[in-house]
Order: sequence, then structure tokens, then C-alpha cells
Amino acid sequence: MTQGYRAKVRGRASIHAMGGMMRTGKTFSGGGYVLLALGLVLSACASQANGDASGWYDGNGGLAPKANRIYVCHGFGCAYKTPVDFSASDLKRLQRILGKGSSSPAAERRAIAKAVAWQEKRVSAPVGSAKDVGGFDMHNAGVRGQMDCIDESTNTNSLLLVAQKNGYLKHHSASSPVARGFFLDGRYPHATATVREKRTGTVYAVDSWPLANGHPPRISELSVWMQRRAG
Repeated sequence: MTQGYRAKVRGRASIHAMGGMMRTGKTFSGGGYVLLALGLVLSACASQANGDASGWYDGNGGLAPKANRIYVCHGFGCAYKTPVDFSASDLKRLQRILGKGSSSPAAERRAIAKAVAWQEKRVSAPVGSAKDVGGFDMHNAGVRGQMDCIDESTNTNSLLLVAQKNGYLKHHSASSPVARGFFLDGRYPHATATVREKRTGTVYAVDSWPLANGHPPRISELSVWMQRRAG
């Protein structure tokens, strides 16, 4: 583990520790200021989804897909990036999974969840992520094959971009991953991939971080995800 990465992990641990202090009542004084700041943070977080999904990578250590090759992030904060090429057979499988959701936006979101679970299983051998655990697990920081929310968001975003490029999404488009959580609202910082429903413009969180490798992610309206304290 490089010195820079150790510093990154220590920084995240400090953020989590401060979040814990906030939940136990050791908060800043001035409730009005806290609520105002919280509103501004939530508004700023929600607006992130309006950005280009491919713009996520530069600021989060990842690499955007190239053709049908994705770079799977793992080790926390994209410490490691393993290239995985989707074969013609892989693409047909992905197309079949997503094609089963063509009847409606809700059906397609269910199909997206199945596609994310499929990808996690598909890349587990080359990446070594078959035993990736879900949720808060800072003791696994820097461990190959283990993923934090930045890794998970990046990998799901890559899948969505590949699916979109190949025309497999009918009712949704890939929108930029977003983050929530801030010292003032007492929540751990957390990130998720998102999709935008084409007809309504509603953005949905596609959050695979809370669950272990190969489980379908939790999909919910972004406004609902933003209000959650965890998971």
C-alpha cells in the first residue's frame, strides 16, 4: 500500500469517526445552521446526477470503459484497476438480461439489478472479488478484491455505460454517480451509481455497496436514497 493510499484511508476513517461522533450527540451547536447546511449539501449531491456519467472517473481514481473493456475498481478508492473484456457471449448475455425489462421502466430497473449481479459474478475470477463483503468494512481497505462504495459505484457505472453504448437500455440512461453524507448531518459519506428514467426524468440510485458480491443492488429513487442514514 502506497503512502498516498494510506493517507486516503486514514482520511476516510477520520470522516467515519466524525460521523459517529455526530450520531452520539457530540454535534456542533446551532441547529439552524446545521439544517441549512444539510439542505445545501443534499441539493448539491442531487445535482451531481445531472453530470456526464463518463466524467465520474477523473475525480475518483477510475478508468472509463474502452469499447467493451471495463476497468474493475477494487481495494477501496480504485486502488487497483483490473481490465476485463466483455466477449461477444458476455454481451449477448447482458442483452438478454436487460431485454427482459423492456416492457416498462420498472421492469427495466429490475433487469438492471440482475445485470449488476451478473457482472459482479462475471468479473469475480479475474478480479478476485468472489468474497467481497457488503457494507461498512474498513478493515478490508487496501485488500485486493474487496470494494468500498467508490469501487462499487464506479463498476456499476461502467456496466451501465457499456449497456447504453450497445443500445441495451430502453427506458433509462446512465447518469453520473452521486455522493451523500457530511459531517453536519451525522452520516457516513457514501456514493452510488444512478440511472435516469427517460420519460419522467426521475433519477434512481443503483446501490450495490450494502450487499456482498453477486447480490442484486438496491434500487430506489435518488430522493429516497439521499434521506437514508445507511445502506
